[in-house]
Parts: sequence; structure tokens; C-alpha cells
Amino acid sequence: MGLLEDIIANIGEDAPVKEVRIGPFWTGVWSRYCGMATTTFRHEPKKPYHVAEAGDLTAKSGLELCRYALSDSLMESSIGLAAINSLLTVDLEKCRDINAGEVLAEKGGGKKVAVVGHFPFVERLRKVARELWVLERKPQSGDLPASEAERVIPRADVVAITGTALINGTMEGLLKLCRTDSLVMILGPTTPLTPVWFDYGVDLISGTRVVEPEQLLRFISQGIVFKQLGGRAVKLLTMAR
Repeated sequence: MGLLEDIIANIGEDAPVKEVRIGPFWTGVWSRYCGMATTTFRHEPKKPYHVAEAGDLTAKSGLELCRYALSDSLMESSIGLAAINSLLTVDLEKCRDINAGEVLAEKGGGKKVAVVGHFPFVERLRKVARELWVLERKPQSGDLPASEAERVIPRADVVAITGTALINGTMEGLLKLCRTDSLVMILGPTTPLTPVWFDYGVDLISGTRVVEPEQLLRFISQGIVFKQLGGRAVKLLTMAR
């Protein structure tokens, strides 16, 4: 059983789907709770549909939509991750109300740090880390291409991986590159807040809990980026092993 299948198998009780919202940046699914994930899309001329059952998604159950996370369609996979996050019951007693950037600044000070994904806190982290590598599929100034992962990640004392690696199918490969003595963190709103991660060598998971579903879905429809949320509709949580 792979990581995603393991996460789905540990969700437990199913729930009806109330709403599915796909915006340019975020995808939201509202079932037991409201979950979000990065909207990931690649134009594929040979694929007739990016969401094969578009128009009928609210007729499915939450667990049925969770299976979309295993799809080779990136948009369906985005829906699946949002559905997973909409069904997870998060143990709030095991979470800290703190965002990933603060945790990484604390854990990465004076150490070699590799970050998969260009996050807004990168420049702040660059000031405290002994050495920082940022790996990106679409590199910005100072970033390394994602293809450098095999060279860089085994050298890092602290590794932070974006949860969107679950959508594009690279997560398990990236985790295998991490040293057993490195501190590994999965972060970003796509990240399912489940202790299943700890069975895969992850030490910290940092994700998002939606507290105002209707408001978030409206924001998604209006093309909001995460920075614009400013704490509205969501809470940032971090869970440790």
C-alpha cells in the first residue's frame, strides 16, 4: 500500500459531498468538514477530459472523491486531496497553532536546509540557515530545478516538502531521498493532517484547518491566493511526531 492509499484507508467514516469548488489557485471540497488543496493543472491535448465526471461530483461520497487523489489527471488529484482534507478528523490536542515558516526558522537555524517548493518564507529562512536549497519545477531567482533533488536532499539536515508533491506523484520518491537522521517536514494547505505521515519517516506536518467553509469557497471562486486569506476562514496548524 502506498502513502496516499494508506492515508485514505485511515480516514474512517464517509460523508456526503455538499460542494466542490475549483478555482485557479485552490480547490475546495465540503463534506464532513471543508478541505482545500492546490489546484494543479496541465493542458493535455490527448486527454479528452480533465475531470471525467465533472458536473456529477456532488452525487459522490467523500471517500469516492478521495480516490481521485490516485488519478493521473492532476486536476482530479487536486480534487482528491481536497476531499481527503474534508473528511479527516484532526486531533487538535496534538497540534500547535503555528505556521510552517516559524517552525522552519526555529528548526533550521544554523543547519543545511532543503525546501521543495518556493514558499513566501524562503528569504527569511535564508537568513538563519547555514545553507539553503530551494527546489522548484518552475525555478525563481536563487532556486534550483526540481531535478537537483537527488543531489541536494541527502545533504540536508532539515527537509521541507510541499504537500502538492502528493498531487504530482513525487512525494514518496522525495521522502526516500531524506537521510534517516534528518528532520523532515511536510507543509502547505494541501497537506493532510494525519499521523499516517509518521510511519513514512516524517517528523512534522503543517497544514490548514478550514473554520469558515462558505467563506473559503467564495474566496476560492474569486481567485484568492493564500497570502490574501490573512487568517480568514482558515487556521494554520502543525503536528509533531
